[in-house]
Amino acid sequence: MPDIIRLLPDSLANQIAAGEVVQRPASAIKELLENSIDAGATDIKVIIKEAGKTLMQVMDNGKGMSETDARMSLERHATSKISKTEDLFSIRTMGFRGEALASMAAVSQLEIKTRQPDAELGTLLYVEASEVKKQEPAACEQGTSICIKNLFYNVPARRNFLKSNGVEMKHITDEFQRVALANPEVSFSLYQNDLEAYNLPAGKLSQRIVNLFGKNYKEQLASCHEEAAEISIHGYIGKPEFAKKTRGEQFFFVNKRFVRSNYLNHAVMNAFEGLLAEGSYPFYVLFIDIDPIHVDVNVHPTKTEIKFDDERTVYAIVRAAAKQALATHNITPALDFSADINLGSKMDFRRETIKDKNYSQFKSAGSNNPQKSNQEHWEKLFHEHPGKGSLTSDVEREDPEGSMTLTFESNLNTKSESEVMSTDHKKSIFQLHQRYIITQVKSGMMIVDQQAAHERILFEKYMGCLRSSKGASQQTLFPQTLSLNPGDHSLVMEMEEELKALGFLVEPFGKNDIIIKGMPAEIGTVNEKEVFEGLIEQFKRNKSELSIPRKENLARALAKRTALKHGLRLSEEEMSGLIDQLFACDSPNYAPNGQVTFYILELNKIDNFFNK
Repeated sequence: MPDIIRLLPDSLANQIAAGEVVQRPASAIKELLENSIDAGATDIKVIIKEAGKTLMQVMDNGKGMSETDARMSLERHATSKISKTEDLFSIRTMGFRGEALASMAAVSQLEIKTRQPDAELGTLLYVEASEVKKQEPAACEQGTSICIKNLFYNVPARRNFLKSNGVEMKHITDEFQRVALANPEVSFSLYQNDLEAYNLPAGKLSQRIVNLFGKNYKEQLASCHEEAAEISIHGYIGKPEFAKKTRGEQFFFVNKRFVRSNYLNHAVMNAFEGLLAEGSYPFYVLFIDIDPIHVDVNVHPTKTEIKFDDERTVYAIVRAAAKQALATHNITPALDFSADINLGSKMDFRRETIKDKNYSQFKSAGSNNPQKSNQEHWEKLFHEHPGKGSLTSDVEREDPEGSMTLTFESNLNTKSESEVMSTDHKKSIFQLHQRYIITQVKSGMMIVDQQAAHERILFEKYMGCLRSSKGASQQTLFPQTLSLNPGDHSLVMEMEEELKALGFLVEPFGKNDIIIKGMPAEIGTVNEKEVFEGLIEQFKRNKSELSIPRKENLARALAKRTALKHGLRLSEEEMSGLIDQLFACDSPNYAPNGQVTFYILELNKIDNFFNK
């Protein structure tokens, strides 16, 4: 029987490896930027055309490569970063796998121009699908310039899976921001379709944050610093009042390497406990400096997932650093012991106030101190005749002059138990724990989840608006200006037509700002910024978790963010209207996320509870 296992050609092996390393244009930009940082560059320029599908170019003034090094850099697992096994446990460079350039060369048309400082001429290499088409001396600037054209031109299936230009450009911008934040001492510039998107001079971290995200960040930055035996943390956190409904602007860097860690994010959110509204996310840029021997960065080809050998200690130090920063900048609220909290809550519950605190209705003309004498008179009366009459804590009503009506306990004022039961029985619909609506149906009892039901109603309504492009809009009295990060801004501009169909009227205003001039009419009086930020955050979250069309994603996101929430008290008319609208839907049984909207508890099941 002939042998069937054979070694793959290098070109095919490189294409397979490229699937993990180069997932989209942003992956290539990340690898090229990190190579420039490792080369000691102090000035880096990025040029993008058609969101990287047509052209990506990264130019730096680093130490460059010799002719031999330039050719070797295109081989798989060829690197200058490590040379022996022990080096894996002391990695301080961004790259070390030696896969990036080989992978890019396998799925694109790649050109390298590079020159070392002491060389008169540099080297030009032109590669297509891992095959070197040209290699010759060339006059060029010191450093390295790598140009990638027509990414995935020889892998059409991968190219077809790329998203729209707006989405891909957002990913590129995200990677650019992360590398720029991690290296404030390096100047960066980004050009998109021949227009300058960023020009970041070298400076301090706080200046880099302001230059990246806008001048309004200057007010919200609180410095953070903490040191322990083998770990130190520094950076900035945002003040709670500036927290947004979008999660994006949260950055962790371990030895200047951007990482994703839900565990560390939980440590920061724990420090903000009690200071943030539900669904709000604070800004933070935190750097963790730790001996590389305690960190494993060789977990995934993207190198954004790492492992600590003592995660609990890191968690505790991050949480302590964030808490200390909040306390140092007087962000944690102080308690006001002069306020009567119990009295305030009682009066708020009744939604009434006693306007006449001097009890003027009890004043006596012959009393030197009318307030004191009348109060003593009534207190004496109620102590001498307990049970005959008492002042209730409930204030029934007030007349225009501010007098207070008193209710005295009496059998005449007390309904019998049968009367109470008779009155309650007349109600065919009621609310349970301000979460569920209970109503009687022919077969038994129906329980409706008010939030899930309202999501289904709104989802079908918004889908109808998107299909017809005729969503009603209510123009805002005072247009609101909203600052977005560049990625979110490009995403909003790309969805402008769909947002208009839903009823949002938005216009670009400045570099990364938009003006909200109108909102969907059915939303009512709301905080325009909060709703719009919540919509974008929910849209991005759905996009990362689900593969659904954009219109359906938008309808789901807006329904999720504007639906009635648990804990909201509804009137009988509102509950009846909600149920009527639910059963007018095409699919009333389930919310957009698949959650059941109602359940019918049949009479025979109820009987079984009592006849066991």
